[in-house]
Amino acid sequence: MQNLPNVPPQLFTLSAVVVGFLLVDDATPNEQNALGNWLMLVSQYLCTSAAYGQLLQSNTQTPGSFGENNQSQNQNNTPTNEETMNMLIKMVNALNQEIDEIKKNL
Repeated sequence: MQNLPNVPPQLFTLSAVVVGFLLVDDATPNEQNALGNWLMLVSQYLCTSAAYGQLLQSNTQTPGSFGENNQSQNQNNTPTNEETMNMLIKMVNALNQEIDEIKKNL
């Protein structure tokens, strides 16, 4: 991903601390908990996706391996940009509905 900044690891980590500090300023403990859990879910998705991508890549490096067949199937089933965009829009709408429901219960 070329959008990540080219900075030392310590500064990259410090930026996460600063963002976290800024996010808790006006949030209630329940809001902090909800946001923290959402961010952890995003992080878990990234880690899972990266790990599975590495697995597929390592399997395709061995000729005739299971991963080689898997990769050709995966390329045929890869969603288009439009499908991905529609899926993301649905997710955002679902999140907005969940936020509205939480606001009603406050």
